[in-house]
Parts: sequence; structure tokens; C-alpha cells
Amino acid sequence: MRFFIYCLLTIFCTTSLCQAGNWPQILGPYRTGHAAEETLDSAWPETGPPVKWQRGVGSGYAGLSVYKNKAILFHRVGDLETVEALDTQTGEPLWKQTTPVNYKGTFNPNDGPIAVPLIHKNRVYTFGIAGNLQCLDLETGKKIWSRDTHKEFQVGQGYFGVGSTPIIVEDKLLVNVGGKRKNAGIVAFSLDKGFTLWQAMKDDASYSSPTSAFLHGRFYAIFITRLYLVGVDPQNGNIMFQFPFGKRGPTVNGADPVMIGNYVFATASYGVGGFWGKIDRANASEVWRNQQIMSSQYTTPIEYGGKLIGIDGRQDIGTSRLICFDPQTQKVNWAQDNFGYATLLEADNKLIIMKTDGTLVLAEASLEAYKELGRAQVFNSTTRALPALSNGLLFVRDEKTLKCLQLKSENPAPVTPEKSPLK
Repeated sequence: MRFFIYCLLTIFCTTSLCQAGNWPQILGPYRTGHAAEETLDSAWPETGPPVKWQRGVGSGYAGLSVYKNKAILFHRVGDLETVEALDTQTGEPLWKQTTPVNYKGTFNPNDGPIAVPLIHKNRVYTFGIAGNLQCLDLETGKKIWSRDTHKEFQVGQGYFGVGSTPIIVEDKLLVNVGGKRKNAGIVAFSLDKGFTLWQAMKDDASYSSPTSAFLHGRFYAIFITRLYLVGVDPQNGNIMFQFPFGKRGPTVNGADPVMIGNYVFATASYGVGGFWGKIDRANASEVWRNQQIMSSQYTTPIEYGGKLIGIDGRQDIGTSRLICFDPQTQKVNWAQDNFGYATLLEADNKLIIMKTDGTLVLAEASLEAYKELGRAQVFNSTTRALPALSNGLLFVRDEKTLKCLQLKSENPAPVTPEKSPLK
């Protein structure tokens, strides 16, 4: 796995700021749920990890992104979609940028942004719930450019508004826009001015965020749209492979695609299930589809040692389990039944699991068995936003409160001579 992460580091440093301690986009520096060079405590106090600071927030499910001493919060306050830069140590605001929004949820009452902010080369890119795509200066919050993608590309509202975080590949901002009437399911924008560079796909948007891979000497942008899993050439928008994925009707694709070598995994609930495909130099092929192993409503599984660890089930109906399985053989290594729905990330060979019931869980990242190290009731409300981890600080939020939790002791206990590795 470490070799795999090294390869990802090489790839994703072309698309994001990957220094240790940064969490510049959805699912961390590599979009894999893995943190870079973090060291965490192996146990928590009985009361849970200390709260370094907390503050109120507006509506929305967008998790934070972090670069150096700035945490970028994207939420809705009144009729304004608001981007704020916060000092990671104190929570004090450094700047604020607002944009009017009149979106009202129909299928779901949430009216705030869902997509995680993206930080790249001193810029912040946000994709609002009603399709407002904008670029801000990271130091000042000044607006550099913006596009009303729903108006320009004739995009419908969808079930929950916009929920896909854009990605940067080869100096282009690639966005799951969903403008099928304009052949603009996926659109590439220039980073500096926001100009349209190309558009492709006659499909609606999903709530899945794209990833990228460097295979066979070239970059691929991997998207899950409303009804397809596709590989796109980031240079020109040419479709390099395409598989049916998803169903019509009241269904969504929410989990991000996961790359393991030249294989890709996708998962969804609503009778869709898991998909495992192989990307060769000349083509791509389906290896298997299966609803029984992992059908996750929106949680992206984590690759660990060539296996996948994630949630099988839904938040709203039935039960959910946490499982570890081998996508090559479809064999389940272990399963924690009735675990409950959750999102998760990995750091220091530990799983940090944020359950939607507000419980935070720490467990070993293991291929053999589930071993819990600690848990704490962080919120007493439904918690959907993805956590962000930076320099031992975990940023978690529900729809009312943002908390900065300390997962690494500021003054760790000294190692006793008897336990010293040098003895």
C-alpha cells in the first residue's frame, strides 16, 4: 500500500497541494481518504478527544479543506452562500466572501452547499448548491472569477442541488456540471479566467466527486455521472471508456470512484451495487458487478493494502455494516454488522470514522479484524459532512456547529526506558 500511496503522491502533486498536514480537497491530499505523514494518539480520554475550539455554522453538508494555517468553511448563512477562511489554531475568521443564493430544497430540506472547497496554488474553488462555480484568492478571499453553470448549461435542479467537488488535472478545472442538453455533463474550465475549454457527455450530474489516475503514460479523469462511470482525457474531453452505472428514478450516485493500480471500483445503493473494472492501454473491461458485497449510499471506501474498507448500506433505510474486502476475489476479510452509516479516512494506520449519528470512532486500519480504539459522542444530531484532518486536528461539523478536535497530544507522555525501542 505504501508504494501505491507513493505513486499517488507523485500523481496528485500535479493537481493539489500535497505537503504533509494539508487537506486541500475532498478526501484529503490524494482524494483517497489517506492523510499525509500524520501521527495520531492511539487512545482517547474517556470524554473523547479534546475540543480545541468550536463555532456556529450555517446550513450545508460541505466538509472543510485546509492549507497551512487556513481552514476553508463553505456554508449558507441566511440567503448568502458564504466562504470563510479560519485560523486553524483558534477558529478566528481571516476573511469572508459571500454570494446571494435563492436555492430551496425540494426532495431534501437542506439548502446549503454540499461540495467540499478545493485549494490549489493560492486559489480556492467552490461549487455552490445552485451551480455557482467561483475562484477566490486564498490569502484575501477576493473573487477572481465566477460562472453560473446551471444557467449557462441549462442544468436542472436535481434531487439535492449540486454535490460534486471539482478536480484539477493538467491545469484544468474539471467539473461534473450535468448540462446534458448542451453536451456539458462534464466541463473543463481554465484556472486563471474560468473560460470554458471543452465540454463533453450528454448526462446529468451525480453527487460523486471525480478522481484522476496516471496510467499507460497519460492522465485519466475518472467521473461517475448520473448514469455512467467514465474515463475522460483531460486535455480535450474525449471519452476514453464508459460503463453504465446507476439507475433512473429516485436514485443517486454519491460515492467517488476508487483507483487501485489500473483497476477502478465504484459503488452505489438503490439496487446498483459494486462495480470492478480494468483499464488497459487500448480499452477498459468490466470484471464484475455485485450488489451483495458493497452497496454504499454515498460513502467512498478506502484502499488499504490492496483491499477496500468502507460502508455497505444506506443511512436512511435498513442497517449498515463496516467491511473490509478484496475487490479482486470479492472475499470479505471482516465485517462489523449493524455498525451504522458513516464516512471514514485513514491516518497513521488508523481509521477515523465519523458516524452519521454524531459518534466519532477510532479503529485500527487492519486487514485481519476490526479493532476499535476509542469512540466519543461529538454531536447529538445527523452528521453528514466529511471530516478534514490537518496536523493532528480534526475538523468536523453538523448543520449548526463546527468543532476542531485534537487527535494528537500537544505534550505527549515521554517514553519510559523499559519501553524504549533503543533498549
